[in-house]
Amino acid sequence: MHANYIAIAIVVVYIIGLALVTGVLQRSVKSASIFASGTTSHTGVPAVLVGLMLMSEFIGTSASVGTAQEAYKVGISASWNILALAAGFVFYGFFLAGRYKESGHNTISAILADVYGNKTRIATSLVMIFALEIVSVAIYAGGGTILSVLLGVDRTFAIIICGFVSVLYVFMGGMKSVVYTNVIHSCMKYIGVLVALYFGLTKVGGLQALHARLPAELFSFTHVGMGQILAWFIAGMGATFSTQYVIQAINTVDDAKSAKIASFSTAVFLVPFAIITALVGMCSLVLFPHIKSITAFSALIGQMDGVMAGIVCAGLAASLFGSIAAFAVATATLLYKDFYVGYSGKTRTEKNSLIFIRVATVVMGLLPIVLAVYTPNILSMTFLGKALRASLSVLVLLVFFAPWFGTKLGAFLSIMASLVATIAWFMMGNPFGIDNAYIALAVPLVVMGLSQFLKRSGNEAVRRVSAKS
Repeated sequence: MHANYIAIAIVVVYIIGLALVTGVLQRSVKSASIFASGTTSHTGVPAVLVGLMLMSEFIGTSASVGTAQEAYKVGISASWNILALAAGFVFYGFFLAGRYKESGHNTISAILADVYGNKTRIATSLVMIFALEIVSVAIYAGGGTILSVLLGVDRTFAIIICGFVSVLYVFMGGMKSVVYTNVIHSCMKYIGVLVALYFGLTKVGGLQALHARLPAELFSFTHVGMGQILAWFIAGMGATFSTQYVIQAINTVDDAKSAKIASFSTAVFLVPFAIITALVGMCSLVLFPHIKSITAFSALIGQMDGVMAGIVCAGLAASLFGSIAAFAVATATLLYKDFYVGYSGKTRTEKNSLIFIRVATVVMGLLPIVLAVYTPNILSMTFLGKALRASLSVLVLLVFFAPWFGTKLGAFLSIMASLVATIAWFMMGNPFGIDNAYIALAVPLVVMGLSQFLKRSGNEAVRRVSAKS
């Protein structure tokens, strides 16, 4: 491996630019609430900018590198893992965006607590933190794989660099930094993957040559199998319905109508990215048919000249920084709202609160680095994190549309049972070909259904006793 110094210089300039933007934004961060929300009581963020931000958060290196990795194996149908997110945001815009905004809460745990109580709030917070940390592992793994090629260094060292750089700027600016820098990241991501696709198709000989040099089934959108596509839809929609940073982002707009516009904008931005990234992986398959699939994207970059490689790597750096920043702020906000504010016996000053949430941001941003070193399959880790969030989406839908269904104890048990069952199923390698996303969806439905049955049976018994007396 040899360092590409021109590409490194471009990425460094990009990072310096982010630091300057963050330096300006952090002057307005005077309290923990502004750090977590990104707004004051008088200003909202334009809906389209929020749409760009959400798109940026969902297409981190785990989505770009992971989709290319999967496309290297199954072709264009790998794009469904991102297209499912787009579909999720369409549903989110129609059914949930306005309700979240009107709830007045900016944490999913607080929304569930309104119906299911404090135990469920804590369980939700812990599951969400764990799920986001799992996805962060995949994002670091993807970023480290790319950066190791760029710098000509060991992948482990590259992952460590990714972690420290990505956490630094969000430590300064909080959610406001995430909103505005992610708009920049979104543009860089699109430029990066478009350049990668242009380079790949040029090397292959064009789109027709790509079609001629690969088996026809790799151009089928159903080649990966309907079971896998449906699992991606469950995980993707669950992730959009019940992810902490989505709620935080939606709450930065002015009203419910703007929240819907932001959701629909996100869906529009996601669709082209899905197709482009899958085609990049397919180009890599033609050019490098015997490499490990996890290096499908990085192998392509390794063949580029300095300027082109720098542009693509800046785009992938944007993917990494945007997602990690969002995850770090989201997990820190949950720790602040549900544990520091809820359980701290000390007198809380604005200074102490801001210190806590900033330190929490750093800790939660750096924690996944160790596991990222040992992650062999980026996309499977990403969708484990999404599947865990899908279990929470069941309760979110019940809160908004059927708050009478089930019980407080049932809600708490459904979260804990789904966490254990989903992870166990994943660790066993998804037995019988059943994806862990199905387990994440089924367990809370079964537990809440049983709690509803027992509640009705209990109510019926009480009525009979009352009638006899």
